[in-house]
Amino acid sequence: MHWTSPESRSRSLYERARKIFPGANTRQQIWMSPYPPYLASGRGLWVTDVDGHRYLDLTGNLGVLIHGHAHPLVNAAIAEQLEHGTCFALPTEAELRLGGLLCGRVPGFERLRFTNTGSEAVAVALRAARAFNGRSRIARIEGVYHGSDDLAAVGTDSSPDNWGTDPASTPRYPGMPAAILDQVLVLPANDLEATERLLAKAGDTLAAILVDPAPLRCGFTPLDSDYMALLRDLSRRAGTLLIFDEVIAFRLGFSGAQGRFGIDPDLTALGKIIGGGMPIGAVAGREDVMAVFGNELEAARVPASGTFTANPVSMVAGDAAMSLLDSAAFEHLEHLGHAVRERAASIILAAGVPAQITGIGSLFCLHPHDRQIRDYRDYHRSREEVAIMGRIHRSLLEQRVLLTPNGSGFLATVMREQDLEAFFTALPAALATAFA
Repeated sequence: MHWTSPESRSRSLYERARKIFPGANTRQQIWMSPYPPYLASGRGLWVTDVDGHRYLDLTGNLGVLIHGHAHPLVNAAIAEQLEHGTCFALPTEAELRLGGLLCGRVPGFERLRFTNTGSEAVAVALRAARAFNGRSRIARIEGVYHGSDDLAAVGTDSSPDNWGTDPASTPRYPGMPAAILDQVLVLPANDLEATERLLAKAGDTLAAILVDPAPLRCGFTPLDSDYMALLRDLSRRAGTLLIFDEVIAFRLGFSGAQGRFGIDPDLTALGKIIGGGMPIGAVAGREDVMAVFGNELEAARVPASGTFTANPVSMVAGDAAMSLLDSAAFEHLEHLGHAVRERAASIILAAGVPAQITGIGSLFCLHPHDRQIRDYRDYHRSREEVAIMGRIHRSLLEQRVLLTPNGSGFLATVMREQDLEAFFTALPAALATAFA
């Protein structure tokens, strides 16, 4: 039975959702037309929907589950903590263990503060930068997704209709205040001349430059090394903080993307894999910058707290998951990523269609075009290309392979090359259907 069949349980749940949620959903990133399969369970590499269909899951909940679903060691840590309580109005030792583990991996993590999500981590990092140097404006790279905070969202969804010659500060939603747009300078990825010119014009007005070193909206292709070095150099000269958004990119190595690329940001926003499948975020960085948080007795300049911040369930799950990510695990993920991209590229070549696959480490992204991708404008998809990608995604899903709707995939340590055969077997038909 197809999940869109009138008699399917997914259809029944969708009809209920229409009466409860606007647009029948509470999470737009994973929604698809007419509606997605509703899931009942997940284990390892596989998820099962409410009608009993199994899918190879290459999303890992958008990069969260780096050890797959229901990993026994992570589950055991959560189960043990549940017997002792889920959240308290006082600190626990569990937050010290996970915080210490993370700080021990990255030299630049001199101090760390937990948040509840990656979006919140980005927002808190920007707030810290503004408080530290007393400036309000920030710079960010065009088209890169940094979560839901208004300041971080400016320039995320520009299009040829409004992005301008130099990147424009475009609103994320109708009615976004002009005052917020004025606080954001948008930079073109990998354009050294334009970026240097725009930053020189901004002078010493910027609190921070916010950077994802391997953005999805560049196909998970890392920013050029000389471009990242330029941002690091110019930010230091202007007294501007360099913030890395490693909510996704932290999975690129034992010491994250900054360790892999040899760049030392002043602050880093984290999320996803550090929580072992539970809600989490964190901000880490230089001790003098992180001192803006402090506590009430030390007259903290930036309030940053939350009812569920550093809850022990997320802490123990994150500690278990991150402890499993040793050097051998990253070597395995690197091998898997290379194998997936190489094999998929050969399938695309054999299909003779204008498509491609890009990525790094355990990240990959399919594209419904074959132009070189160096920035968001190269990545940006026309209406026709969006439709092609939708057909690729739908065909893979019908063949029981789950990618994100935009074609991105996230590999897990529990995968082996042979486990990916379902994807390689399904891809030729998906390409043929999409480009017919």
